[in-house]
Amino acid sequence: MTTTPLTPLTTTVTAAPAPAPEHHPLLVVGAGLGGLTLARVLALHGVRCTVLDLDPARDARPQGGMLDLHEDAAQRALREAGLYEEFRRLVQPGGEATRVLDRHATVHHADDAEGGRPEVHRAALRDLLLDSLPAGTVRWGAKVTAVTPLGGGRHQATLADGTLLTTGLLVGADGAWSRVRPLLSDVVPAYTGVSFVEADLTDADRRHPRAAALVGPGLLFALDQGKGFLAHREPGARLHTCVALRCPADLPATLDLTYPATARRQLLRHFDGWDEDLRSLLADGEGPLVARPIHALPAGHRWERVPGVTLLGDAAHLMSPFAGEGANLAMLDGAELAAALLAHPHDPEHALTTYETALFPRSERSARESAESLELCFGPDAAGRLAVMMSGGRRDEAA
Repeated sequence: MTTTPLTPLTTTVTAAPAPAPEHHPLLVVGAGLGGLTLARVLALHGVRCTVLDLDPARDARPQGGMLDLHEDAAQRALREAGLYEEFRRLVQPGGEATRVLDRHATVHHADDAEGGRPEVHRAALRDLLLDSLPAGTVRWGAKVTAVTPLGGGRHQATLADGTLLTTGLLVGADGAWSRVRPLLSDVVPAYTGVSFVEADLTDADRRHPRAAALVGPGLLFALDQGKGFLAHREPGARLHTCVALRCPADLPATLDLTYPATARRQLLRHFDGWDEDLRSLLADGEGPLVARPIHALPAGHRWERVPGVTLLGDAAHLMSPFAGEGANLAMLDGAELAAALLAHPHDPEHALTTYETALFPRSERSARESAESLELCFGPDAAGRLAVMMSGGRRDEAA
């Protein structure tokens, strides 16, 4: 019998063509306060943009604590965004009250007067901005893993799921560790020498009345020996405390945050001899602790104009929180960038130049003020010097 050799079966697999990148004329990376303010002001004038955010949903994680909004910065931005009246309804009554104590809980300064810096919770402010945007403006779960120049001012963003997006105008509003910043600058944030560990007391008026009375209706600074407690009353009688230490960058990593009770005991050793009511802000806390080393970009950080891309907020000028400028500047950046783009709709490079020309000196002033305030708060006689400053005296008078 004759057999016919079998012919091997072969299958030709043709790779599917890669999907074409999505094009977005204006792409904003980061749905923080600055990026959302930019999107809102543009939308108010009929200009749409796409905002990418790595969080899977708007409520995926806590958004931080109380913010004091300055008249010449965040409040101005909210007016330009058409949201000022709605913002006023979010203000925390009595939130501007400020107390400055030393480690013995001796009061060096107390001011319950309301001025021009009303307090609002960051999450409520962010929700206000998000709710004001056209549906679909923010694209959740869109983590940018790479940004590539394409020439001619165009850029391509690669998302974690492999999606490619191209744009003619890219805005990095993506915070301290921005993926967009390296397109403009090789500078990275440096550790300031201070770390926070955040703790909370809930239902404080009923469950922790002594701590609630100590903090009062607003903000408490208790500073001494290069350390301290920065506590703030939040809505719902919550006391949010930042335990602050001037320490090596790796100290927070030595805390056993998996077991909050153990971590509290470790931290409290740094506050031996401090007033017990102050210590209770940490000792009696509930829930997890969050370690937050404080980083900053150098004061005066700036870059040469690169076509088709710019930065705002912490991506542009990350600074310590000791002048209360971070969120304020981010929102003002967003409003001013929007205004420049609206004023020069056919010349985005002129718009970006106009925006950055004002951005650089403004952020440099605030960054220097923040750095000076950090040194004051963690230097000699911190409570006394801070009290003099808050009372309107000169810093050198407290030396």
